[in-house]
Amino acid sequence: MKFKFVLLSFFILMNTISFSQSTTRDRKMSQLITENYALANSQYLYMMKQVPSDRMPQSFDEKTNKLLTREITWWCTGFYPGTLLFIYEQTKDENIKSEALRTLKVIEPNQTYTENHDLGFMMYNSFGNAYRLFKDEKYKQIIFRSAESLSTRYRPNMKSIQSWNKNQYFNCPVIIDNLMNLEMMNWVSQNGGDAKYQQIAITHTNTSMKEFYRPDYSSFHVVDFDEKTGKVLKKTTHQGAANTSAWSRGQAWGLYGFITMYRGTKNMVYLTHAKNIAKFYLNHPNLPADKIPYWDFDAGQQPLAKRDASAAAITASALMELAQYAKGAEKENYINSAVTMMESLSNDTYRAKPGENGGFILKHSVGALPLNSEVDVPLIYADYYFLEALKRYKDWYLNK
Repeated sequence: MKFKFVLLSFFILMNTISFSQSTTRDRKMSQLITENYALANSQYLYMMKQVPSDRMPQSFDEKTNKLLTREITWWCTGFYPGTLLFIYEQTKDENIKSEALRTLKVIEPNQTYTENHDLGFMMYNSFGNAYRLFKDEKYKQIIFRSAESLSTRYRPNMKSIQSWNKNQYFNCPVIIDNLMNLEMMNWVSQNGGDAKYQQIAITHTNTSMKEFYRPDYSSFHVVDFDEKTGKVLKKTTHQGAANTSAWSRGQAWGLYGFITMYRGTKNMVYLTHAKNIAKFYLNHPNLPADKIPYWDFDAGQQPLAKRDASAAAITASALMELAQYAKGAEKENYINSAVTMMESLSNDTYRAKPGENGGFILKHSVGALPLNSEVDVPLIYADYYFLEALKRYKDWYLNK
């Protein structure tokens, strides 16, 4: 009896400590979420005044003090309206809403675009959020049409969606980023659309799990196929440090993608794979203490190598969802790791001050360092996933 009493007391003490730690974390995160969304509202009100009527913001050139924008078929054009919608959802600023609705009309023609694989980024992160908030049937039909356009890039012999068109470097390339576009395919099939879209997503995911991942659960960036035979020609990188390296944002894309595929299918194989990717990422000896990764886990010159805030933002958001499918110490590890990332991104090193950074929230992201493209700059998708991570904490943990 005495032993049982001591054991019971120990469990009560441990639960009390855990509850106290969780309460303290929630209190800090509540303040951080409010603070970041207020800053985001202010920054994007500033940014929207600089945005051309027919283009979308991508980055900011500090040397020229110029907002950098892209044509609507650029792969990132859905992130600006998506970010605005996240901000409006939290702040109810009608000016933010008006700009979001305006930009949705600008990118609407992308629903029939078939020249790349990024329709999920372009149309689901934008119109998906718009439909979630406003339930406008027109938005739903645009998402459906976008899924049909994406499906035209499915190559049956490869059992994959072709990412980029044939070019001087690749024959029929598929990139790890492509997993991020499958959430839209699942959603359409589950909301009245053709079942073929989810089947394409499942087949593509299975091929990716087989061909992209190494035994340690790190990922290649690009797998190049022979379209006619489906044979793998090479496994390489285009944005990472080396063909055998672990490009940080690529690891984040894969983690996020397998989590959404688990959500869409409830296939435990995908969840197990996601947890293994998370283990590789979070336990990597080159991951800094603040959990903002170097642009590549195997980049040289650490700790002087560039960090990638965008990879941290994507990973933080992914971990917020992965924690929903875990229990006990594993769940707490995912939450605490994501919180560390969000707290780090909220400090003066990575977060801009009001009126600076071209209106972007986060600094120090890396697009493609080997190509000398978008190195150590703000990037629109870093802001998007940072705000999504904060929103997920609020929705799933503060409001539980």
